[in-house]
Amino acid sequence: MPDKDLLKNHLPAGMTMRRFLIAAYGPTILMSFGFGTVIPMLAIHALALGANTGQAALVAALVGVGNLIADLPAGALTGKFGEKRALAGACIIDAFALCTVFFIHNLWIFALLVFIHGLTGSVFSLARQTYLTVSVPLKWRARAMSSLGGVFRVGSFLGPLAGAIVMQRYDLPGIFLLAGAMCVCAAAATLAMPDAQVAENTTVSSNAELKDERIRTITIWSILRAHRHTLLTIGWGALAVSLVRSARQVIIPLWCDANGITPAVTNIIYAVSMGAEVMLFFPGGIIMDRMGRWWVTVPTMIIMSSVLAALPLAHSAWLIVVLSFTLGIGNGLSSGIIMTLGADVSPVHGRPQFLAGWRLFSDVGASAGPLIISLVTAAASLGASAIVLGIIGWLGVFQLARTVPRKGLLSPSEPRD
Repeated sequence: MPDKDLLKNHLPAGMTMRRFLIAAYGPTILMSFGFGTVIPMLAIHALALGANTGQAALVAALVGVGNLIADLPAGALTGKFGEKRALAGACIIDAFALCTVFFIHNLWIFALLVFIHGLTGSVFSLARQTYLTVSVPLKWRARAMSSLGGVFRVGSFLGPLAGAIVMQRYDLPGIFLLAGAMCVCAAAATLAMPDAQVAENTTVSSNAELKDERIRTITIWSILRAHRHTLLTIGWGALAVSLVRSARQVIIPLWCDANGITPAVTNIIYAVSMGAEVMLFFPGGIIMDRMGRWWVTVPTMIIMSSVLAALPLAHSAWLIVVLSFTLGIGNGLSSGIIMTLGADVSPVHGRPQFLAGWRLFSDVGASAGPLIISLVTAAASLGASAIVLGIIGWLGVFQLARTVPRKGLLSPSEPRD
């Protein structure tokens, strides 16, 4: 994580280092533990409720769809109620949705609850990214963002392991109770911590600037319009990264099921992949800060795209483990890259609105990945969907290689009329 002595000089008034670390990383590891428990099992549980393979992928895709729909409202909610209350509310609603899964046995109600899970996740993610963007010095930004992503991965690594134990005793629906309990713990941790007084105005705006009519009338739509060039260039690369990442969470469990691997073993395979991610998130941040964003973004996308394209060749548990582990290496090294790129190009004025739009754009990719699996599987086969994902990933490689500089950092986005 970022150096404590350096960060102490950049914290808001009255905010101690301990409070900063709790606010930035504490609730995340609790939420991610529950997230990691259920995410690899969403498609499997849908299959258990009577869905076919295409429908199961579609249900799993609803997490990304919920993220997508809630991105812009999440920015408004966080601004209106504050980070603490918005986060706690999201955790409580998520806990209710997850616990309800244990008691219902209807596929479409389950799909609705998965969608709600995606909505609450968007509020949580946006608040975390904005907080670190304005709180951490630029020279440590990638390490701070990769640490946030790494904390999420630690929870996602431990979650499947705990889920495998719970399933042995309480069967598949039991993991949703476990995930709901972790959301309650995250809500309690959020309510117990002091308010994080990190606001855009206290960081970058002066009283004189606040009198400027252009700043006072900033809206999400005006920011997106002014910075559309950034979103339509490097944003496309970020979209491809999100698409590949979200797709791997769905296609690996489905591929395991198609090859006769049990849900408990599937969770172990997923945990192996997460273990690789946990080991490599901080080295990836160091590389991004010292050498540049290109040297992590492009190589890791090459790795993940190539592995997805090769997945149809793996039919044994051991080969699937090897490919999953390699996917984990690529995703672990690139931990926090989307948040880092978004923070780099975010404008000084209207940063929260821009980051909400940036998350919307990247979440299009997150929701598109599972949808592509669903559509291609229905039209052809699950193996064909893996090849299509690999091709899309390589298109993202070319876009990122062209737009991310090999030396230095990305410059903040300039508005265009």
